[in-house]
Amino acid sequence: MGQNSDSNNHKKRLTVLGVFGVIAILFVIAIFSYMRFKSTHISTDDAFVKGNTYSVSSKIPGTVIKVLVAENQRVNKGDLVAEIDSTDYAVKLDQASTALDAEKTRVERINANIETAKVQLDAARAQSAAARANYEVARANLKQIEQDFRRFETLHAQQAISRERYEKAQTALDVAKAQVKAAEEQLKQAETGVRVQQEIVKQTEAERNIQKEIIRKQQAGLREARLLVSYTRIYAPADGYVTKKSVQPGDQVQAGQPLMSIVSLDDIWIEANYKETQVAKIRPGQKVRIKVDAYPGRIFSGTVESIMAGTGSVFSLFPPENATGNYVKVVQRIPVKITLDKGTDPNHLLRLGMSVIPTVLAIQ
Repeated sequence: MGQNSDSNNHKKRLTVLGVFGVIAILFVIAIFSYMRFKSTHISTDDAFVKGNTYSVSSKIPGTVIKVLVAENQRVNKGDLVAEIDSTDYAVKLDQASTALDAEKTRVERINANIETAKVQLDAARAQSAAARANYEVARANLKQIEQDFRRFETLHAQQAISRERYEKAQTALDVAKAQVKAAEEQLKQAETGVRVQQEIVKQTEAERNIQKEIIRKQQAGLREARLLVSYTRIYAPADGYVTKKSVQPGDQVQAGQPLMSIVSLDDIWIEANYKETQVAKIRPGQKVRIKVDAYPGRIFSGTVESIMAGTGSVFSLFPPENATGNYVKVVQRIPVKITLDKGTDPNHLLRLGMSVIPTVLAIQ
């Protein structure tokens, strides 16, 4: 009996030791598997959904007459979301258009004056050319008469001709000189007329240039007036959902005043703040599994796009001053941008600010 009892006790001890041995081995395997999993699956619970938010504001002051969207309504880029009373701006547009038409009419009249002045300038130049030709003829005639007079003067001194003949030659010379003087005076007047007409053309063209500058300013004013009228209609800047709507019909708004925001869910991403001790194995292009607190049991997929060039504290409003002597070592967080894979959220379940747990599948 004693031997059987000892044998049974020995078997029990071996069984217990075997069980504890198996448990120890399983525990070691579990620890090893967990450590291996942790080294290849890098996760954090300091992560949130991020996205683009577009502020919709008025570019002009005025009274809102229509608001065409509701809170949380889906809109497409270019959809009309609100209207401002355009009456005052339409009046300014009409005034700018009328002023421009008046200035254009004036420049057309100036162009007609320029053409008339140029025609008169051509006539003055022709008259000047004729006066110069007449002057040259008178000078040539005077030269010939002077030569004839000198011969007659010599003959008269030799008493070869009568005094009457000599006096006629003297009279002809005087008449020729008078004709040259008259032709010269006509030429001067004609040339003066040309210069005067040239100055008129020049002044009129200068007036046209000034008028063109006025027209350019009026055109700029007209474009501005058209812009102001167009600004009375406010459109959605992107596809998304209306949030933070703070405008109602009848509200008086100012330029730059926010009216609502558009949140785009077509281009969202995850901002995961990993510990600096975790980022050594994180690289752009690595796949990410994403759990969302709002949807337990559902897994979203993504890809590491980039790693911020500094820790979050560096870019905070009050960055740390570690040189003050009060330094306490704290593990820093480095933001990692994770883009969602196409098709992983077709129904736009994710919303900005949601808490998520991304797990980067690191490569060993």
